[in-house]
Amino acid sequence: MMLQFTVIGINDHPNPVFPSEVEQLIATSTVFSGGSRHHEIMAERLPHGAQWIDITVPLADVFRQYMACEGHIVVFASGDPLFYGFATTLKRQFPEAPIRVVPTFHSLQMLTHRLVLPYHDMTLVSLTGRPWNALDAALITGKQKIGCLTDRHHTPATIAQRLLDYGYDNYEIAIGEHLGNPQTEHICQISIEQAASLSFAQPNCCILLQKEFRENVPMGIPDEDFSILDGRPKMITKMPFRLLSIQQLGLHADSVLWDVGFCTGSISIEAKRLYPTIDIVAFEIRKEGEALMRENTRRFGTPGIQTVIGDFMLQHLDTLPKPTSVFIGGHGGKLKEMMAKLCEVLPSGGCMVMNCVTEESNRLFEEACQSLPLTPQTPLHLTLNDYNPITIRKCIKQ
Repeated sequence: MMLQFTVIGINDHPNPVFPSEVEQLIATSTVFSGGSRHHEIMAERLPHGAQWIDITVPLADVFRQYMACEGHIVVFASGDPLFYGFATTLKRQFPEAPIRVVPTFHSLQMLTHRLVLPYHDMTLVSLTGRPWNALDAALITGKQKIGCLTDRHHTPATIAQRLLDYGYDNYEIAIGEHLGNPQTEHICQISIEQAASLSFAQPNCCILLQKEFRENVPMGIPDEDFSILDGRPKMITKMPFRLLSIQQLGLHADSVLWDVGFCTGSISIEAKRLYPTIDIVAFEIRKEGEALMRENTRRFGTPGIQTVIGDFMLQHLDTLPKPTSVFIGGHGGKLKEMMAKLCEVLPSGGCMVMNCVTEESNRLFEEACQSLPLTPQTPLHLTLNDYNPITIRKCIKQ
């Protein structure tokens, strides 16, 4: 028999009510699946002798158990199974299998209903088993309502603390616990300062509500607004060069930028503000760079920049997201060796960009391109005020 699924959405109510046809389906089925919480809710409703398959990681084990069933499986999931839900996973894993979905309101919908809060203009973010990226992007772009699905690591308290860490204290937070359970459901709307110091019952979700609008820092952060290394103004990529270098990097929503030799972090921070959804890994040999990056990212509200401190040439790069674009802000006299190491991880079509101040660095850049599968692009020659002329160099991996 062909494998097929019915995915039924439930909330935290201890005795969910289903349409009669769903009740009949449950009564006549033999194989069921869901998370541990779903099992707790549904255990007494399942027919005698029913088989239950726990949905736990690794999911490959769960899928093997499904394949062994070779028939109809009833899956219980939270809320709307197509909203960051398990039905989407099933559709991807078993593209040929018939899937029927019986949804209920998901937790964020229920929380907006309790608050009588219109949510057509709300940005929805899932932090359930996911990194901070989507929330970071929503904060950087100044979204007024942000609905967050949480987990045991991304709790309302840790979310509130992240906002405080990066200067987003212009929000308050609404939190819903055990939504749908008439005995334990709890709703509150408090300051993020309060939320950061509290703990909340699982399962929960939260909505960030902007109390006051703040204009984003405009494109081109003034150089003097950055904290800089040892007060040395030459240790920062000047704003006009910074913006043109970022343009040369060819960034887009799905880019991964490596900023090698970040110093103050100006390239990474400016790029993150202009392209909030990109991943950035920033490298710096000087230990002082870590504190500078922390201070500047919090000053300009740009969470999500990963820093790596130490000699780039000694770094193991296998665990890092592979770059689509690289900015070389410093090379410690090892430009050709650095470009060779970067060329190993850069995909075809990826690019490297650097600002050359001397003829020597220009020559080394050209020599590296000749010895590697890198195609140099037309140089851009710029002069700003009394500073030395700069040549912006770019090459593309063949």
